[in-house]
Amino acid sequence: MSEVSIEPIRRLLIANRGEIARRVIRTAHEMGIATVAVHADGDVGAPFVVEADTAIALDGKTSAETYLDMAKVLSACRRSGADAVHPGYGFLSENAAFAKAVLDAGLRWVGPSPDAIGQMGDKLAAKRLIQEAQVPTLPAIELTAGEDLAAAAEQIGYPVLVKASAGGGGRGMRVVEDPDELDAAIGGAPRGAGAGVWGATQLLARWVSGRRRVVVPNK
Repeated sequence: MSEVSIEPIRRLLIANRGEIARRVIRTAHEMGIATVAVHADGDVGAPFVVEADTAIALDGKTSAETYLDMAKVLSACRRSGADAVHPGYGFLSENAAFAKAVLDAGLRWVGPSPDAIGQMGDKLAAKRLIQEAQVPTLPAIELTAGEDLAAAAEQIGYPVLVKASAGGGGRGMRVVEDPDELDAAIGGAPRGAGAGVWGATQLLARWVSGRRRVVVPNK
């Protein structure tokens, strides 16, 4: 059986900032890989910018204008001659569309596949995938807008955690201790989840207090 030949990464663009970018830059240099930093106007002179072999300004001040702007980051890839992108974490790292755009541009994506990002970014899809793999999960019920949340919560047993399916990083999550709090929790969800996150699908799950949260990076 012949071995598959994988071209080494020559120039890596880090689509992130701060200590996250510095760690990637340091590791890349240890591996003999040239690095490219992208930065907002206010990050000129920041350590991660100075430590990279090449720095490309994204021309903007806010995160939305810079680190979250897919077109600007992809343009920086072309301008710098980067052949791979490392997203770090946060910003565009969990954006399946960005991962796909990087691959479609003929670049290497140093991260999970767009499909994996999409599946893990949706709590309901992620839970279904985990259950298909026969991994034990807490009792939970998937609901769509208009269904009886109170009945579902009673079925699971209080306290429950109400989640917006598309929420991430704690957005769109409310712990409900008893039935009297349920309406208030649902009413407050859109502000926490962000516009458009709440209302399509929701997940009610058993809440476990005093638990230890373990995060397994998917990169």
